[in-house]
Amino acid sequence: MKTLYFHTLSAIALASVSLVRAQGTFQDLNFEEANIVPIPGQQYAITVANALPGWAVDYGNVQQTQIFYNDASLGATQVTLDANGYPGTPGPILEGNFSVLLQAGFVNGTLTSASINQTGQIPSGTQSLLFDSASGGFSSQQPPEVFIGNDLLTLFPVGTGQGVSTSYTIYGANIFAWAGQTEQLTFSSPLGDFTIDDISFSTGAVPEPSALALTGIGGVLFALYRRFAAKWQ
Repeated sequence: MKTLYFHTLSAIALASVSLVRAQGTFQDLNFEEANIVPIPGQQYAITVANALPGWAVDYGNVQQTQIFYNDASLGATQVTLDANGYPGTPGPILEGNFSVLLQAGFVNGTLTSASINQTGQIPSGTQSLLFDSASGGFSSQQPPEVFIGNDLLTLFPVGTGQGVSTSYTIYGANIFAWAGQTEQLTFSSPLGDFTIDDISFSTGAVPEPSALALTGIGGVLFALYRRFAAKWQ
């Protein structure tokens, strides 16, 4: 029963947000535009401009000019580009050949967030924001924080997927209030670590849990009715 209920909810949610996916004037929302050009003399270091075209990287309030690829941090704040097929030890790849790992950590003894941000125009007609996320450590099963401007978005899980080496959750947020506007989009890890990928805008709305539950229960009951009705005939 639990399995049937979960898959019913996931199918309903995904169907409602999969109408049109776009990126507006934002760049490299799936991180596949990375150009791996190592910085001479610094193993696994790469400029932000080459690693994440269009994006800015901040550790706390300090903007960074370089990050690492395939070399996750062991405790310090860091943004890492996980790159399939390149030297080093890539973390989980959720979609394609590249994903981004956000790791909160310590800078000079102070817990500091890791974030990426970009400013662009959200497509007209947009209802929701979608992205893939997998997390580890003590942040397990939690999404990163996502902001439009200074507004923290409310995220809902709308489905699951299987990456190269790990499963991930698809999260959605209703952002129709910002459709057609030019805004800063920020993904931040204030605590723990998160891998993110495949960011997009959709013309479908994200159902909130209460609506999903009612629809899902109705779907389960109908399925059970048909199953047992067939046996009685």
